Amino acid sequence: MNTSQLETLLARFPALTLLVVGDYFLDLYLEIDAALAETSLETGLEVHQVVRVRRAPGAAGTVTSNLRALGANAIALGVIGADGNGYELTRALAATGVDIAPMIKSRERFTPTYAKPLRDGRELNRIDIKNRAPLPREIEDAVTAQLRDLAPRVSGVIVVDQVQEANCGVITDRVRDEIAALARGRIVVAESRERIGLFRGVIVQANAREARGAIGLESIEACGAALYRQNNRPAIITVGAEGILVFDAAGATRIAAAAVRGPLDTVGAGDSVVAAFAAALCAGARPRAAAEIGNLAAAVT
Repeated sequence: MNTSQLETLLARFPALTLLVVGDYFLDLYLEIDAALAETSLETGLEVHQVVRVRRAPGAAGTVTSNLRALGANAIALGVIGADGNGYELTRALAATGVDIAPMIKSRERFTPTYAKPLRDGRELNRIDIKNRAPLPREIEDAVTAQLRDLAPRVSGVIVVDQVQEANCGVITDRVRDEIAALARGRIVVAESRERIGLFRGVIVQANAREARGAIGLESIEACGAALYRQNNRPAIITVGAEGILVFDAAGATRIAAAAVRGPLDTVGAGDSVVAAFAAALCAGARPRAAAEIGNLAAAVT
C-alpha cells in the first residue's frame, strides 16, 4: 500500500460509524505522592496519599477512543452499574465523542473498574472491580435487542470480550450466538482474552497466547489457519515486533510491523490494531491493507 492509497482510506474514516459491543471498564488512575505518606493510627500500616485522580474509558472504551482518534464515529453498547464509576465511565466516553445512548445501566451489576495506584511513575498492585456472577437473562435480552436494532445501521461491529470469567461479562454464550447470526453479510471483528475460539462467522483478531489457547497448537500459523477455517472469514494474529499474520483464502501473509525505537510500552497496542483494522475494512480495504493500517496505529500507541 502506498501513501496515496493510505490517504484515500483514511479520508473515508469520518463517514464511518462502528458499533463497539462488549465489556467497558473505567480505568481509574490514583497518583500517589510518596513524600506525603502517613501511618494509620488504627493499623500501623502506611497510608498512601493520592494527589491526583485520572479517569479514562478502558477495555472496549479503549477501542472507542482509538476509533475517535482515527476520525471514525463510535457507538458504545455495554453494561454498567448504577453507581459512581458508571457515571464517570459514561462521562469519559461522552468526552471523546462516543454515542453512549445504547449503554445499559443496572442496579444488579458493578461498573467494571481497573483501579491503578501509581507511585513514582510505577503502577502498584491493581485493584479490579468485576462482576463474578452470570449476566442476568433480562440484561442479555436488552443487549441482544440493541444489537438487532443497531447492527443494520452501522458500518461495522467490533466485539470486545474482556472479562475472563465465562458468561459474567457482556459477551455471554447467548450474545455470542446472536453476534454470529448478525454477522452474515456484515463486517464484524471480534477479540477475546479467553474465548476467541468460540466465535463463529466473524473476523477474529487474537494475539499469540490467545490463538494458542483457542486451538491448542504451538504453531501460530496452524492456529491462524484453524481460526480462518472455522469462521470462513479472515483471521489476524498479532505477534508483537514481528507484526501481524493475516489468514484468508490466499493463505497466510506476514505484515511487517512499523519500526519503533526507544523505550516501549505495548499496553493498548492490540486495541489500536482492532480499531484501525476494523475501520479500514469498513472503508473498503482488503484484509492485508487493513492489517498494515493496524500496524501503523499500534506503532503510534
